[in-house]
Amino acid sequence: MADSGPDISAMSFEEALRSLEDVVRRLEGGEVPLDESIALYERGEALRRHCQARLDAAQERIEKIVAGPDGKPTGTAPFDAG
Repeated sequence: MADSGPDISAMSFEEALRSLEDVVRRLEGGEVPLDESIALYERGEALRRHCQARLDAAQERIEKIVAGPDGKPTGTAPFDAG
């Protein structure tokens, strides 16, 4: 009935995004029975949360180089720091 697919927690961001796009395509197609649609929606929500968590983790790792008065790098700062 439901598209259980591979374990979401083991998926890369790209794999999860492709799976999420497939879920959306199937749901938008309108030819999936109601019970399967509900299961697909639940899987899609889990995939969305996984993708968001991966994006959040990546953003935390993105850093920019901070230059000192002499123009040399002095360290790093979060990417979104003002």
